[in-house]
Amino acid sequence: MPDTSGGGASCCAPARGEASSLFQLAAPGPRRGERRTHDAVAIALPGGEFRRGDAFGEGYPDDAEGPVRTVTVAPFRIDATAVSNARYADFVRETGYRTEAEQYGSSFVFHLLLHPGARDAVLGAVAAAPWWLGVEGASWSAPEGPGSDLEGRSDHPVVHVSYHDALAYCSWAGARLPTEDEWEYAARGGLEGCRYPWGDEFAPGGRERMNTWQGEFPRVSRRPGGATGTVPVDAYESNGFGLHNTSGNVWEWCADLFSEQDADQRVIRGGSYLCHASYCNRYRVAARSKNTPDSSTGHGGFRCAWDLEER
Repeated sequence: MPDTSGGGASCCAPARGEASSLFQLAAPGPRRGERRTHDAVAIALPGGEFRRGDAFGEGYPDDAEGPVRTVTVAPFRIDATAVSNARYADFVRETGYRTEAEQYGSSFVFHLLLHPGARDAVLGAVAAAPWWLGVEGASWSAPEGPGSDLEGRSDHPVVHVSYHDALAYCSWAGARLPTEDEWEYAARGGLEGCRYPWGDEFAPGGRERMNTWQGEFPRVSRRPGGATGTVPVDAYESNGFGLHNTSGNVWEWCADLFSEQDADQRVIRGGSYLCHASYCNRYRVAARSKNTPDSSTGHGGFRCAWDLEER
């Protein structure tokens, strides 16, 4: 059962609570010299120096986005998109892996997305963020709880995956999670000091460029038909490096600890379909948040990275 108290983590991403020592989560990795192949595109980036952090003073103080500083990253490769349901299904099919949500028996679902058949599976709401419901049976393959499935969403990002689940997939794929420096360098797409992967304007020319909340959060969605939730991993135009959806859609796990003071919290980046200026403006490329490594939510995913010589 999830910890519905919020666990001290950002209310953007409810935390399950302390990591359990009961689960052995490592999936079989590739044999020495072997590299998994998949239908995703990995972008080779040259690395080098870039200016990391919030140049506008728009971040939350506790998130420690600043000060802006020069960071150097080595050449690396990174997925053009978040890992999709189809890719994750391949992993599960080959390894028999069970996610932490499946092992714990529950995960967090946004209240407006709860499947009608899952109402009796609700375990409770997060006190600090009651739009998050702990739902028995919610998992990557039943993202809105019992009765839901992935029909028509094979190209959407996999969700309800913990940091540990992401590591297991990466091990199988011969990959790793990006560092936070690598993630922001790649998300910026070569633009220095901008708010978003395409510049400083939220919707240039009135054109939507990312999947974030539209309406009155968290009760009213003004998207067509009141829809909310994930969109395909390549739904929006790529940035200057060829990466899609580095703002909005789903939060993405990074390899790093959030801070030395938050030794039990891992970094998440990119914001999600629930971000909104009135509540959480963490869809900017400098923005960062955190969650415990055993936590999973209906708006949390990841993408893979590789050292340049390893792919």
